[in-house]
Amino acid sequence: MTPVDPPAPTPAGLLLAAGAGSRMGMPKALVHDERGSWLERGVEVLRRGGCDPVVVVLGAAPEAADLLDGSVTVVVAEDWADGMGASLRAGLAAVAGLGPAVPSVVVSLVDLPDLVPEVVARVVGGAVGAGAAAGTLARAAYDGVPGHPVLLGRDHWAGVNAAATGDRGARDYLATADVVLVECGDLASGRDVDSR
Repeated sequence: MTPVDPPAPTPAGLLLAAGAGSRMGMPKALVHDERGSWLERGVEVLRRGGCDPVVVVLGAAPEAADLLDGSVTVVVAEDWADGMGASLRAGLAAVAGLGPAVPSVVVSLVDLPDLVPEVVARVVGGAVGAGAAAGTLARAAYDGVPGHPVLLGRDHWAGVNAAATGDRGARDYLATADVVLVECGDLASGRDVDSR
């Protein structure tokens, strides 16, 4: 009998949805549009893109957890008002708590309305092609401009966590690291609704 290689571990998905959405008039986790809930759609995009498990970080609207099924791990970032860095730190801590079998995490934002599973899958595929998942950094690019989602290999979580302050999230860490850019401009715009 020929031995069968075990399936490659899949990345976790991390959806940051803690913001107050002041420019939208309501917390981002509660926003709906003609296609439904941004929160539920963000989770589904990560799942269908190949992420399992999925962690959601809430903050301004912890009650949004009621929109999600029990298969999603929900974390409330108590210091969410300090900015995206606080949400990212809370999310990375939750993903790390899932155990060493999780080699990487795909970080996405709730306010990316045209993000599709194919973008997530392409970023994950681009990262796998670049080397060992735990040591890899990859991110979607749209017409050459880096954006979300971002794949963070486990080896980088401590560095990202230390650099995640204010609204900068992983930006400063990624600026000093070797990041694989995965072009996705043919699939989505990468537009963040909350950007000015």
